[in-house]
Amino acid sequence: MILNSINIVTCYLALGIALISLGLHGLISLHDPIRRLIAVNIMGSGTFLIMVALARREEIPDPLLHALVVTGLVVAISATAFALRLITASTQGETVSPDKSDTRHE
Repeated sequence: MILNSINIVTCYLALGIALISLGLHGLISLHDPIRRLIAVNIMGSGTFLIMVALARREEIPDPLLHALVVTGLVVAISATAFALRLITASTQGETVSPDKSDTRHE
């Protein structure tokens, strides 16, 4: 039982390191901003996978690392949406100002 657990944890750690390496390669070699954002998200997925594998090292999983991963997923989704908006605004030549969303009349 413990031997299988160690092999699974090692597999998850190796996969997480591979995802981080793949994302880093994409971040360095790609020039399109959306593809670079995808590379950053792949690196984040590798980080989350490593954190889950480290939480499962012992017989009783560490709930703190699992909570951090869930929180990190929410933050990653929000940051990705914000980055996509900035990328589309910069490629279309838009300027985003705070006055644009203000609908009050003075």
